[in-house]
Amino acid sequence: MTRRRFLATCGAAAALASAGAAQQRKTKNLILVTADGLRWQDLFTGIDPLLMNQKDAGMTETGAPELRDLLWKPDPGERRLALLPYFWGTLAPSGVVLGNVTKGSSVQVTNRYRVSYPGYSEMLTGRAQDDAIRGNDAVQNPTPSFLQAVKEQWKLPKEKVAVFGSWDMFHYIAESRSGEIFINAGYEASTLPADNPRVAELNKLQLQARYMDDSARHDAFTFGLAMEYLKSVQPRVLFIAFDETDDWAHARRYDQVLRSIQFLDGALRELWTWVQSSHAYRDATTLIVTCDHGRGGTLDDWHSHGKDTQGADQIWIAVIGPDTPARGEAVNTDTVHQRDIAPTALELLGIDGGYSGVLGKPIAAVLR
Repeated sequence: MTRRRFLATCGAAAALASAGAAQQRKTKNLILVTADGLRWQDLFTGIDPLLMNQKDAGMTETGAPELRDLLWKPDPGERRLALLPYFWGTLAPSGVVLGNVTKGSSVQVTNRYRVSYPGYSEMLTGRAQDDAIRGNDAVQNPTPSFLQAVKEQWKLPKEKVAVFGSWDMFHYIAESRSGEIFINAGYEASTLPADNPRVAELNKLQLQARYMDDSARHDAFTFGLAMEYLKSVQPRVLFIAFDETDDWAHARRYDQVLRSIQFLDGALRELWTWVQSSHAYRDATTLIVTCDHGRGGTLDDWHSHGKDTQGADQIWIAVIGPDTPARGEAVNTDTVHQRDIAPTALELLGIDGGYSGVLGKPIAAVLR
C-alpha cells in the first residue's frame, strides 16, 4: 500500500469513527446558560477574602455583614460550596468543570477585546471576529451562530431554538439574520407561550421593576420567562443569558455580585430539577454553563474587564449531560478556548459538518 493510499484510508477510518460517535450521542436537547462576567475566582473559591471586608465594594451595606458571615469559610472548597451549593454539590460531580487556574485548568477567550459582545459571539460562532465585532456596539453579527446551524440542519421551526437574555443586545448577537430563531431579550414581552397567566404577569412586572438602565432587565424575569417557555414550547436548544453578575461588579457592589451568584445557583437548581423530571428532556439533555469574559483579580481591577485588564481572558466552562463523564473539577488539563464551545455543542448534538469557518474544536475532556 502506498503512503498516499494509507493516509487516505486512515482519514476515511477516522471520519467514519467520528460519524459513528456522533450518531451514538444521547444528547437530543441542549441548554446553554451564561453568567455575564462571573469570575473564575468566585466560582472556584467562593467569597473573595480580598473583597469581603471592603467598604468601597459594598460590603458594609445593609445585609452585607450577614452575607459575609454566611459565606466565609477558611477553606476555599467550603466557601464555594456555601456560595453555590447546588452547582458544587450536585451539578459539578455529575459532569466536568474547567477553568480553575490554580489547579492547572485554563479556559481562555481568544478575542482581543474581552468584553461581552465579542465573548458571546466567540462562544456562539466558534471564532473570534476582531475585525467585525470590536466592542458592544449594536451591529448584527455577520456570522450565523451555532443556534442557527442547528435549526437549519434539523429543519426546525424558529420556536424550537430560543434565546432568553437580560441584555437587549442578544437580538444582534445570537443570529446573523433577524427573525431566524426565537429571541426575547431586554425589556421585551414574551409572546410564547401564549395565553399563559404567568407569562402575562412577568411581562408586566419586568416593566414595573426597572433595573439599572434600559438595556437590561432583572435576571429573575429572564429566567421566569425562559422556564415557562421551556415547559410549554419544549425547544431543542435553549440559551439563557444572565446579566446581573456583570452589572453589579461594574457598580462595585460585591455584595450584590454574591447575591446574583446565589440567584444563579438557585436558577440552575430549578432548571435542572425540572429537566430531570421531564420525560422529553431527562437523560437526553446536555447543560453547558459558562461566561463571556473574565475580570481582574486585585482590589484595583476586580470590577473591570477589557483588553487592558490582566486576567480578563480567563473564563470557565461546566458541562453536564448524558455524553459527558462524571469527573467533576478538572485538573492539569490542556488549555481550552471560548471558541471551542460552539463545536462542542454541535458534537454533543451529533451534528457533523455544515458549519464552516469554525476555529475551535470539540472539548475532549467533556466528551465520553
